[in-house]
Amino acid sequence: MEVSDEFRVEVELDDEQHGYSVDERLRALDLDDDTRERLGQSVMVTRDGSRLFLYAASDAQAREAERVVRNLIDADELTAKTFVTRWHPVEEAWKDASIPLPRTADEEEAEYAAREAAEAVEAELDRGYDWHVVIHLPGREEAAELEIRLEAEGISVARRWRYVVAGALTEERAEDMADRLRGELPDAELTVEVNLSGLQLPPFLFLPF
Repeated sequence: MEVSDEFRVEVELDDEQHGYSVDERLRALDLDDDTRERLGQSVMVTRDGSRLFLYAASDAQAREAERVVRNLIDADELTAKTFVTRWHPVEEAWKDASIPLPRTADEEEAEYAAREAAEAVEAELDRGYDWHVVIHLPGREEAAELEIRLEAEGISVARRWRYVVAGALTEERAEDMADRLRGELPDAELTVEVNLSGLQLPPFLFLPF
């Protein structure tokens, strides 16, 4: 599995105002040539109150970004926790940078299982699913029968007239379900859709180092 490396420095300051002050200091910071060389390409910075996130393309770049932020924090006599994490695309989670990406099929399977478990908890808390399979049946009776059958399989289902909507935790599970149902229901129209109702896009700031 070929993936690009993505690293992130997570900074947790002790209050929201400090998050704004450090962000302002970063934007105004005049770095020396040696630091610029170690940082390499631009680091992307986002802020959420007292929390800062610095996104980097490599572990070395992330460590240097952490050092720069740590120096600012120490100079202002602030208290903060910093972590360097790495994106795991199979599990779709940020994990400690010391944890390697999965190298074998078994390790990938373990991360995928962890991802599904986390999404199951999220779906239970939110009472919703990120992915849906929408099935348009020829008639209302066929839709009602499919609703009963899918519920018996333990699938979360909603039906309106000739439409049945089945929830899925991941895109892969939604596609698998759609492929299976296409074979079982040749007269039905099926689509796989992502649920974007709760999506919020945070503002991004780009900091050229």
